[in-house]
Amino acid sequence: MKRFHQFTTMLLVTLTTSLALAQAVLPLAEGEVRKVDKEAGKVTLKHGEIKNLEMPGMTMVFQVKDPALLEKVKAGDQVSFTADKVNGAYTVLTIEPRK
Repeated sequence: MKRFHQFTTMLLVTLTTSLALAQAVLPLAEGEVRKVDKEAGKVTLKHGEIKNLEMPGMTMVFQVKDPALLEKVKAGDQVSFTADKVNGAYTVLTIEPRK
């Protein structure tokens, strides 16, 4: 049992580290917030190219990884963000208003 616990702990640490590293290397994209839907945990962005997703500029709805991100932005804000495909859904991982 102790060996299983050690393996499980090591696996969790590896997965957490891998996710953090992946987020750190994603390119920033720029866009404008069109709508914030806190109840659904979604944000509508009019964005430029998202290189890591090979996605041209467009307006679309994204899930957010952490609903607390939606507290940082409002409709009309110019933002920098990272996005990736998570469990089959396009998801905003980080978002910050541009100054």
